[in-house]
Amino acid sequence: MINLLKNILSNQNYVEDKEDNKNLELLCGLMIEAAYSDGQIDELESDKIKSSLITIFDEDPKDVESALNQAIKNKNNSKSLHYYTSFINKNFTDEKKLLLIETLWELVLSDGEVHDYEANLIRRLAGLLYISDVSSGNARKKALNKKLK
Repeated sequence: MINLLKNILSNQNYVEDKEDNKNLELLCGLMIEAAYSDGQIDELESDKIKSSLITIFDEDPKDVESALNQAIKNKNNSKSLHYYTSFINKNFTDEKKLLLIETLWELVLSDGEVHDYEANLIRRLAGLLYISDVSSGNARKKALNKKLK
């Protein structure tokens, strides 16, 4: 009986770890997609992705490095936005989704200019994540204010 409970609990921990890795994988993929929407990912954007995942989303630095390298390698094999947003809608709170949009705005603004493709991508993501244009605009303003400080 005790062994059965141990197996169930260890299996539950394995499932939770696997779910956390999926979250990190999706966040990396989505951020790489946003950074690459202007045709290039510079070091500043890459550093911003790392720091955002570690400080804002509380991810482990070693896991972030690994997932980010994998996402960069797979950037040309990117998945549809629906792939990312359907998972995020099921697993993230509204506050976390808004935080993600704000982080994406910070990422897009980190290279000093916003390309039309980048702004369009975030606008489409906000719509797919059921975030209003007003909330997305406020997230953009917050990101811009952080950059100016």
